Amino acid sequence: MTGSSKYLLLPKTINYEVMPIEKLLDNFDPITLAEMKSVKLMNRTDTKFVTTLPMLERLLEMAQGDYYAQVIDGERNMLYDTTYFDTRTYGMYQEHQAGHTNRQKIRFRTYVSSNLQFMEIKTKNNHGRTKKKRIEVHDMDLADDEKRLFIGDHLHFSVDDLIPHMHNYFHRITLVNHAKTERLTIDTALEFNNLQTDTQKRMGDLVIIELKRDGLVYSPVLEMLRQLRIHPHGFSKYCMGAAMTNNGLHVNRFKTKLRDIEKILGK
Repeated sequence: MTGSSKYLLLPKTINYEVMPIEKLLDNFDPITLAEMKSVKLMNRTDTKFVTTLPMLERLLEMAQGDYYAQVIDGERNMLYDTTYFDTRTYGMYQEHQAGHTNRQKIRFRTYVSSNLQFMEIKTKNNHGRTKKKRIEVHDMDLADDEKRLFIGDHLHFSVDDLIPHMHNYFHRITLVNHAKTERLTIDTALEFNNLQTDTQKRMGDLVIIELKRDGLVYSPVLEMLRQLRIHPHGFSKYCMGAAMTNNGLHVNRFKTKLRDIEKILGK
């Protein structure tokens, strides 16, 4: 697979059961990657929601008349593969855990269906807006001059302090409203692999929904989520995954969210 490296930790086999959501997605009109170009939302406001597969089925039933489903090579529920880097002292994790409103993350994301890999730097400011910068890459070797220059231009951490910390993979559905003013990503079958502690955590029926839009444009799905009593709930895949798989990290700020996840999953 393009983008493989010594840091890439793909499972030997991925045995995901075919869920009812696959059939529900067939009821959505398709949208292609080319048609998605006007919905990049690289400077956006993100709102996350956490729920379960049964609730997702209900949401998809409600949303099919208002949204397109992204289709790539006939697939509507694509596998994503991501590796997060951080400093040796968990600088980016610590920023988030301490509640800093200006914070950053760096990751390598492989879009398995399209066989593409990108290095991405996400910056969130104190106004709640997220900017994402990315370049296409073919590996995760940080000795590469192009990567080092990119990191130097966009990340406020030194490239020489970065090491791989967290690997995760999940399936993602991407919906686009008919007005093409927002994108809704829906992540299922999430699994964390901590590269520092060699600890794995599977999240079972947990579903992470993220609404991405520029400003406060009208969003059809917000009313649907309200009706289903699915409320906004922050969930950083890197930070929550690290908190769940590394007992040596401080989790004070995340304790409530970790308990909420257990309640949502009925544990």
